[in-house]
Amino acid sequence: MKTSLQIAAEARLEPIGVIAERFGLPAEYLEPYGRYRGKIDLAFLDDHTDRPRGRYILVSAITPTPLGEGKTTTSIGLAMALNRIGKRAAVTLRQSSLGPVFGIKGGGAGGGYSQIVPLAESILHLNGDIHAVSQAHNQLAALVDNSWYHGNPLDIDPDRIEIRRVVDVNDRFLRQVTIGLGGKQNGFPRQTGFDISVASELMAILAMVNGAGAKAALRDLRARIGRMVVAFRRDGTPVTAEDVQGAGAATVLMREALKPNLMQTIENTPALIHAGPFANIAQGNSSIVADLVALRCAEYVVTEAGFGADIGAEKFFHLKCRASGLWPDAAVVVATIRALKAHSGKYEIVAGKPLPEALLQENPDDVLAGGANLRRQIANITQFGVPVIVALNAYPEDTPAEIEAVAQIAAAAGAAGMAVSNVYAEGGAGGIELARLVAQVAERPGPREPKFLYPLDMPLAEKIGVIARRIYGAAGIELSETAAAQLDAFAAAGFGNLPICMAKTHLSLSHDSKLRGAPEGFIFPIREVRISAGAGFILPIAGTTVTMPGLGAHPAAHQIDIDEDGNIVGLF
Repeated sequence: MKTSLQIAAEARLEPIGVIAERFGLPAEYLEPYGRYRGKIDLAFLDDHTDRPRGRYILVSAITPTPLGEGKTTTSIGLAMALNRIGKRAAVTLRQSSLGPVFGIKGGGAGGGYSQIVPLAESILHLNGDIHAVSQAHNQLAALVDNSWYHGNPLDIDPDRIEIRRVVDVNDRFLRQVTIGLGGKQNGFPRQTGFDISVASELMAILAMVNGAGAKAALRDLRARIGRMVVAFRRDGTPVTAEDVQGAGAATVLMREALKPNLMQTIENTPALIHAGPFANIAQGNSSIVADLVALRCAEYVVTEAGFGADIGAEKFFHLKCRASGLWPDAAVVVATIRALKAHSGKYEIVAGKPLPEALLQENPDDVLAGGANLRRQIANITQFGVPVIVALNAYPEDTPAEIEAVAQIAAAAGAAGMAVSNVYAEGGAGGIELARLVAQVAERPGPREPKFLYPLDMPLAEKIGVIARRIYGAAGIELSETAAAQLDAFAAAGFGNLPICMAKTHLSLSHDSKLRGAPEGFIFPIREVRISAGAGFILPIAGTTVTMPGLGAHPAAHQIDIDEDGNIVGLF
């Protein structure tokens, strides 16, 4: 099969104005950025409140292997397939960070015959949003140090300056750095570090901004940035972006980034790509404003939540839906036979290395053994009151007996159905069965009432415990002395009613990436707790959380180049 980049190069793209017209977006709200991409003026929401909202479909997954299980590819393919069966559909996705693109994971633009095009434009600098986030973040960081340098009027504790610099690259050498060297004219020395740009709280804020239109969204952005805790005073009280007089400048830098980006799939289905917070350290969902626009234009909106349902979907419900007031009509859980076999505990999948030969052999018993993870992830969504369809992302080596094993697991777990998805190899045509099943479930009559697992007025430690027990399968939680003190301090400072955004590994339901399947009875440890007051959540950290990835021995960057005709090669 051709590479994704080769397939993308052969796609028949339509001008972005044609895509907008098909989407139902009037021309005056489209701001073109070249031929095939553009931004959407949020004034559209002000002017079209009378339009009915479309059906809202969440796509999540089982706990992935390091290779990923095709959730983005399935989301794109499902939207294309819905169009093929007569449902006017669109897909909303997160933006790709350049770090993974040039690392090993790649960009979040799908693949094969189910991808966003132009591929390179979709994952390289898309309309400058991540640059805007990086610039706004670093401007804030500079203002914090500047306040400390010029007499420290806010009594900032230099050992508790929380904001670090950001850059959109994988670079482990920047995780810990010393700044302010070279004498007083260069500042005061202190230890700090860099995070990858999409780990910035400003990226999480961009995804959480809500509002009925352009002015309301901009006001919400400004208010959220102002609430960001960037440091602490010597007496332990928080210092905000408003305190250092940096919220206004950051808002100005992010003003254009607030507008969702419009592109297209390989079959010319509208795609809104906006915001890109990581799921293991933030909420892992695309922006609320992109979904609001899409739901006023399309009959069906397919949106993706990062990693497995224990991470992205849980945060979709507790964070994104709480903020937006939206609720999905149905959810899709993506699974692969290779991942289910890996969850049996018998196989080790390592990124960049060939799959174990034994894993490629027919073995429905291993699929059934690893099915505990699929059962748990189905339950993780159904307990929110949302019906689940399982999408089996097919590979050539899958056998009928193994596919039947997945169907048995799905049925026994209470899924509304299962469909085999071949969208990678066949595009929308390979997702017709899945699209029909999704439409059938989504169009069932009855109310769609939000059903959260905890109330906001529950104590912070108890909220953490609810997620650990009901989502991860833990017997309870264990707070370090540091974490317990931080929770008490946050509650005393008035942050006790914020929801929880857990930071943990995406490779296990637990805190331990080595625990496969659906572990139970373990104690979930919380090492420390941070606050994202602007985004609007408390961030408990389990284990070691890396906010600046590193490069492997053979990063994707080694293969990326320009050919003699000026075309990009090696991107995928």
